[in-house]
Amino acid sequence: MATGAQAADDATATDAETVTASVVGGTGFTGGELLRLLAGHPNFEIQQATSRSAAGKSVGSKHPPLRGSDLRFSDPEDLESVDVLFTATPHGVSMGQIDEYLDVADTVVDLSADFRLESEEQYDEWYDGHTSPEYLERAEYALPEINRENLAGADLVAGGGCNATATILGLYPLFEHGLLEGGEQIVVDVKVGSSEGGAGGGEASSHPERSGVVRPYAPTGHRHEAEIEQFLGTSVAFTCHAVDMVRGASATSHVFPSGPVSKGDLWNAYRETYEDEPFVRMAAGGSGVYRYPEPKAVAGTNIAEVGFELDPSNKRIVVFSAIDNMMKGSAGQAVHAANIALGLEETAGLEFTGLHPVGAP
Repeated sequence: MATGAQAADDATATDAETVTASVVGGTGFTGGELLRLLAGHPNFEIQQATSRSAAGKSVGSKHPPLRGSDLRFSDPEDLESVDVLFTATPHGVSMGQIDEYLDVADTVVDLSADFRLESEEQYDEWYDGHTSPEYLERAEYALPEINRENLAGADLVAGGGCNATATILGLYPLFEHGLLEGGEQIVVDVKVGSSEGGAGGGEASSHPERSGVVRPYAPTGHRHEAEIEQFLGTSVAFTCHAVDMVRGASATSHVFPSGPVSKGDLWNAYRETYEDEPFVRMAAGGSGVYRYPEPKAVAGTNIAEVGFELDPSNKRIVVFSAIDNMMKGSAGQAVHAANIALGLEETAGLEFTGLHPVGAP
């Protein structure tokens, strides 16, 4: 049996463990956020950041926060072996190269939609099919708040969609504590920032077109509905709006329970579900300006804010949830999941709690 001093030494050794990591698709917004997080992480050592278009250029030339780094983009054909490979590629790329990725890395964390769903049939319905369906059962969903136990030791991790993440975190306690059973009417409205469209978002994401808008862009049939249905066991009426914001996703869910629900029931459900979660905090009608969850309040963090209000008639629950789509909805979620998969300190590299006041996120 180890002495107290030996145990402390072992814990220190674990904390100091170095894990090699590379990022495929390093020039996009998500790739940049991954590189920023990994550069400040106490355990990760960045080995490569790949890009065909920027091969040979410094990562700081694409991502200003990384100016001064010696790291340069390399060609994705020249991948070297690493402990963890983060893939921040467009949908459809990783499913076609997953064999190669798993050959060069012990753990692959994919941030696209390629492995989020559980079956080939779901991809036929919501996407354009799947070329490597044999890997779908192997992949673990990256959202620790609903899948922590299965992430430990996982070698293929699938990042969640940002809109799905915001929605699931807001509604999950209602299902977890039996306040909803599935089948109830749920209407979800999500407002998202322009970074959701990626670095190559096109005309709709350009500043002159985006400025000042509240524009519906997915009134029905948004692909993230598949994730919500998969993990909550219910369908939702889901609509997205593009708004004049760079970072952030804000979900407002109108829930019509089949039976009576009290405010005490709601507080118990949310507190018991999230009281031990390091990256979820409550904002439910307190005092001050920021009474409910807002993307601005979590900009740059891996924190999700959740809150609720009960209609006086007790026939409607309004649930609010807000995240930074680039962090909790993407890169931060990926690093959080990787920490768990590798047995590292869960919050490592993700401790930033935000700034106030800040400009529009």
